[in-house]
Formats: sequence, C-alpha cells, structure tokens
Amino acid sequence: MNDQHSFLYSTYHWLVPTQFNIAQACLQRWADNPMQRRRLAIRHEDAFGGLREWSYGMLSDVSNRLANGFVKMGVQKGDRGAVLMQHRPEAGAASMAILAVGAIVVPLSPQLGIDSLVQRLRDAGVRTLCADASAAPELPQVMSESRTIEQLIGLDFENDDTLSWRTLLARGSTEFTPAPTRADDPAILLYTAGTTGAPKGVLHAHRVLIGILPAFVAAQNWYPQEQDLFWSPVEWTSAPGLLHGLLAPLYFGREIVTTQISPSGAQALELLARYRITNTLFLPADLALMQEAASGSFQHALRAVMVAGDTLPANLSVWTEQSLGVPPNEVYGLTEAPGILGNSIEKWPSRAGSMGRAMPGHRLCLLDSKGRESRRGAVGQLAVNTADTHGFPDPCLFLSYWGNEALTAARYSDDWFLTGDMASQDEDGYYWFIGRSDDVFRAGNYRISPIDIENCLKQHAAVVHAAVVPKPEGTRGCAIKAFVILEAEARTDPNRAEALQHELKQHVRQRLATWQMPNEIEFVDRLPFTPDGQLRRHVLRAREQQRSMLAAAKRNS
Repeated sequence: MNDQHSFLYSTYHWLVPTQFNIAQACLQRWADNPMQRRRLAIRHEDAFGGLREWSYGMLSDVSNRLANGFVKMGVQKGDRGAVLMQHRPEAGAASMAILAVGAIVVPLSPQLGIDSLVQRLRDAGVRTLCADASAAPELPQVMSESRTIEQLIGLDFENDDTLSWRTLLARGSTEFTPAPTRADDPAILLYTAGTTGAPKGVLHAHRVLIGILPAFVAAQNWYPQEQDLFWSPVEWTSAPGLLHGLLAPLYFGREIVTTQISPSGAQALELLARYRITNTLFLPADLALMQEAASGSFQHALRAVMVAGDTLPANLSVWTEQSLGVPPNEVYGLTEAPGILGNSIEKWPSRAGSMGRAMPGHRLCLLDSKGRESRRGAVGQLAVNTADTHGFPDPCLFLSYWGNEALTAARYSDDWFLTGDMASQDEDGYYWFIGRSDDVFRAGNYRISPIDIENCLKQHAAVVHAAVVPKPEGTRGCAIKAFVILEAEARTDPNRAEALQHELKQHVRQRLATWQMPNEIEFVDRLPFTPDGQLRRHVLRAREQQRSMLAAAKRNS
C-alpha cells in the first residue's frame, strides 16, 4: 500500500478557534440548519426491541428544554452536572444541555456501586444529577451521602427527592443559545478506571473534541463517507466511549445506533448484520466475546473497526480481519491524552503487535529515567508534548486532575506529559508497548514486563486470561507470580492442576528468556477488571504484599 503517514503527519496543523462549545459543534449547528434538522442523529433500540428515531432537531429540542430548566435552577458556568444513565438518546441530550449552559458534564456508569458513585459525586461537587431507572434503587442512599447534590432529575422513575424529567421538559422552551465558552474552558470531567490506584478526576476543555478527531477519522478509515452508520457498545462514561463513540460522530452530523441493553457476543454480531453497521469502536474484550460466539460466516457491512482501551492480542487481530473482513485499527490513548497514536489501514500499514504510529497533530517521544529523549530501539517512558511539531498547543491534553494540582504537575517533565507507559520505537516510527512504568518490576537482576509473560501464557490453549505481578520475598526481593484463568474444560479436572502449572511454566520458558518464567502460578476464577476491560494489576500486587506480610508475621510469632 501507499504509506502516507509521513505526509499526513508533517502537514497537519491544529485549527482551534478561540470560542468553541461542544454542544454547539455537535448539535446546535445541525439543528439550526433547516436542511440538516431532520437528519437522524440516534436510532435507539430499547430493552424490548422497540425502535425510536431521534433527529438532530428532536435531540436539540430536548437538550434546549433541559438547558432552560438548568438555568432556572441556578446552574452556572463551571458547575458540575452528572449524567447517570444507560446508552440512550436522553443521556446524550442531558450531556449536551449541561455543556450548552457552560457547566461541566460528569458522565457516570449505572454499573458503579453506591460507594463508587458517592466518591465521584462528592469529589466532583456535583450539584445536578440526571439519572434513569437503571440507577434508581441506589439513589436514595447516594443522595443522602453525596451532600452537594441540589437537584435530582429522574427519567422513568419518581420519588420524593426527584424532579420528573417530563415535568422539566414541559416547563422549558425549545429555544436556547449555547453559552459563549472558550475552547480552553472546562467541559468534561472523566474519572479514570482506577487501574493504578484510586480513580482520579480528569478535567478536559471543550477543545478536547477537536484533539481526538485525527485519531477518530484515521481509525475509522477516513470517516465520514456516504452511508456510514456508527455503533459501539463502549460506555459513554469512558474517554473512548464518550469522545469517539458519541461526540465524534455527532460532530460530523452523522447517525449512530444505540441500544438500552448493550449486546455482546452473538447478539453483537447479529446487531452488526441487522443494522448494516459500517463503523464501530470495540474494546478487546468485546471482540473476544464475539470470537467465542461466532459460528460460520455472517452478512455485514463493516468497513472500519476501531479498537481502544487495551492491547489487542494477536489472535484477536487475526480473527477480526478474517471473520469480520476488516483489519482492526488499534488506537492508544489515556483518559488524560486520548487518541495520540495508532493505526489507519487506509493511509499507512499496520504492524502486528505494535501500538502504531503517532497520530497527526501529536508530538511524541520516549524519555529515559533522567528525562532525556531515548535513542531508537531503547525502552523509555512514552510522553506527549504540549505542542505539535509546528508549535501549536495540542488540544487533546487534559487541563488538570480535579482538585489536585500537585499531581498534575508531577505528570509533566518540562513540556512533556508522562503517560506512565513504557515503550520502544523502531526505525520506522512504530511504537511497541512494554508495560506500565509502575507495573514493570525487578526479579533478581532483571526488569520484568508483565505484558510479555501474560501474552505468552495466553497463547496456551488452556489459558483464557493471565495477570503477572511481583511476589515479595523479603530480603530476596521479588519473584514472578502469575494469576491464570483457565478455559472451561481445563477447570473441570482439579487433579491436573499441578501438572498444568508445570506445563505453563515450561511453555513460557521455551518461548521467552529463562528469567521470565513464573516462579508461581495460581489458578483463579476471575481477575480484577475495570468496566472498560482494563486489568487492575495494583489490586493483585496489593494482595500479594498483604499475603507476604501475613506470612512474615506468622513466621515471627
């Protein structure tokens, strides 16, 4: 293929206006145009299979009624409004309304437990909460413990603390002019999944939408094209889900499909075929469930599969290309810096196992432990500059960690934001993931990357998933400990456990270096994952540290 990366990267310039509002860019500019107002924005399938079609005009009318209601409640620029709903058009309308009044939207998942919800609501100081019935049972306790919430707007449920969604809409006018926000004004407060500790609030400006567009367009194989129809099961509470899965398609004025109950496996395959979906965004876990459920071929219209959230295993990449007929475009990013590198099979070749190349507009490098740029081929910490190669500010970078300027400053080395991920770069500019800087550990005289060992273990037919962490061994340092989930057939024979542990150790030893072989393997039924499918290794590290302390105390008693 014709490799166009060098040209695209060198000629790309950011064009960020001084004034910019996400609600205006994604909704109002289409609804205010008589030629575009009737265009479908969201085709929504409810839990019973019923279909509702929301035009840009309808979405705008609901959003404007809500925005007028928020203003009457006293919601002001900079206030925080949370949206606690399932995938549905009303969630999009509520988010747009919050952004339109100049407030900060805080998207929250109904799957969060009471403690997690309260922690986020209190940390953000949320004043207004829009929720649907999926979260209703927990809300009385959440409201009593959150303290800062002044108004709960309930959709499909009512109680003594609730203002009815229908009542609020009935009171509001469909005319509303979005607040004249600056591109640098705060707009979105996303909470990290907590893969390396307690969840942190990541504050983004309105300009972040412009910042993610190069990655979205590239990974969607030059979206939009005529007849493009987008669907993704990724929750709108994560950076990929909200920015790539909702806002980017609406920015281009195109149609998306949503479902109240997110389909997976065979149901996801059926949905792709039924709606003739052309463009999608998946997490690796979504593809794994589809691979597990697939049997034979099926009809579909896919032309682009974007993958985010975690590294895509090689076998899933091959299956996607062979079974879905589309090579996947992996995109790497963090909540703090979404969509900064990846692949686009339309414009440059991908390399199996790599993270891809820097997306146009983002200046990346690898830094050593002293903050110096690493040479090609060497391992360093991936960093993104606050400006592109032409000196223009990179709009995708976050503003700050909510209420924690010290932590914000700690993530920078001069003008470089430190991602915390270790990688190497080859001569052609492709990056290769090594592991989290806080996941890499020493065992003996060697630095151990969990990723290499986990990927090797997952190549064994009996292994579904694996996680590798250090096991403290007192003055001897750390050993390599692997937690492994076995496939169903292997789990049915408990007498084979010891032999299988030995077999897996030899499997690693034959494929990797001797010093990368796990010292201990523990079979488990589940591993700690975030809702986005990311492995929370810090939970396993803490477990091993606690076990080590208890064992030491028992020996000394």
